[in-house]
Amino acid sequence: MNRVAIVTGGTRGIGKAICYELVKKGINVVVNYRKSDELANKIQEELGNMVRVYKADVSKREEVKGLVDFTLKEFGNIDILVNNAGIDQENMFQDITDDIWNNVINTNLYSVFCVTQEVLPTFLKNKKGCIINISSIYGISGGSCSTAYSASKAGIDGITKSLAKELGPSNIRVNSVAPGAINTDMNGYLTEDEWNQIKEETPMKKIGEGIDIARCVSWLVDDEFTTGQVISPNGGIVI
Repeated sequence: MNRVAIVTGGTRGIGKAICYELVKKGINVVVNYRKSDELANKIQEELGNMVRVYKADVSKREEVKGLVDFTLKEFGNIDILVNNAGIDQENMFQDITDDIWNNVINTNLYSVFCVTQEVLPTFLKNKKGCIINISSIYGISGGSCSTAYSASKAGIDGITKSLAKELGPSNIRVNSVAPGAINTDMNGYLTEDEWNQIKEETPMKKIGEGIDIARCVSWLVDDEFTTGQVISPNGGIVI
């Protein structure tokens, strides 16, 4: 029987690349998204019967329950959870409002808590599972004018380490993947000069692509001994 994965925020950028890579491995995928029906339908068409799409705001508990129930109804099981959904909002610290802070923290951090908590009973029943949280180098090093985002990603890494200790005896692995600068829509605000500066600061002298992160996720899906780790594909910009 094919394994089953949920990928949150799966219609764009890194999430989309992860979905394609998992399907290539023969894994059934439920692609979660919040806004774009058009992008979700395109993925459904391109990847076919191994994929289902489900619209849900993963910062809302009832919608998360719907996502998990849908996955179990469609595929009968859940083996892998990739918590990828996230947003960024650049602001000077003194300009961060409560609404901005709460939106970033709820979307990036609370969603990981909420989705993981709803999926966990299935993992515990099966006595196995794989949780992969997509964090960021900003969770490791911090980012100027990205305090809310950095805090949310550092929190994700904290959840990863704590849960790995708690769930290891149940044969459930929990890891973070912390990307560096990746060519995605989320980073579309960067100018060509800014991209060139990042390249210069990166030992590998290049920008990452979604597939670079997807391949790391793919390895963690199959690995049976790695847990509690924050693995950072970043071209060497953070060492």
